[in-house]
Amino acid sequence: MKLAPALAALALLWPVCVLAFDVGPAVGTRAPALRATDMAGKSVDVHSISGRKGVVLLFFRSAKWCPYCQKQLIEFRDAQAPLEARGYRLAAISYDPPAVLTAFAAQRRIGYQFLSDAGSATIDAFALRDPQYKPGSFAYGVPRPAIFVISRKGIIEAKLAEEGFKVRPSVQAVVTAIDDLAHKQTGVHS
Repeated sequence: MKLAPALAALALLWPVCVLAFDVGPAVGTRAPALRATDMAGKSVDVHSISGRKGVVLLFFRSAKWCPYCQKQLIEFRDAQAPLEARGYRLAAISYDPPAVLTAFAAQRRIGYQFLSDAGSATIDAFALRDPQYKPGSFAYGVPRPAIFVISRKGIIEAKLAEEGFKVRPSVQAVVTAIDDLAHKQTGVHS
């Protein structure tokens, strides 16, 4: 039957999206511009934080007060090497000020990049602001946790998210999504 090859070809074009909860911009669209700074206070863009293929951008609530975020950020230390081997850098972004991010990274010996989104401009551009926190709350401006795989050209290639803030995509889920993406781009299946 000719339908099977056509379906296989169509599957190669389908975007990689591992979601229990759909948030933020769609896979295949241009990522919003970053309006964030690195821990030294220097402005960044997708190209400046990317590896040869792109960046894995991890949105998290806070390194200062969110234990689920702290656990995830520590676990993602193990993601840095496999992601770089696949051509991607890892960067984590929150509304925390650079001093908080710098202290957390130093304390936990985290080598990947942290980004500060003062005023939550990037969080808002990605439509990730958690609406449960109102102005005046210490958590006003935090994102819903999500991970985006973004190409050097700024296209969202994959995204991973879970509903709520207690469960997060694992390192293995991110690596698998990137491997699936590479297989779809090359037509090679494992």
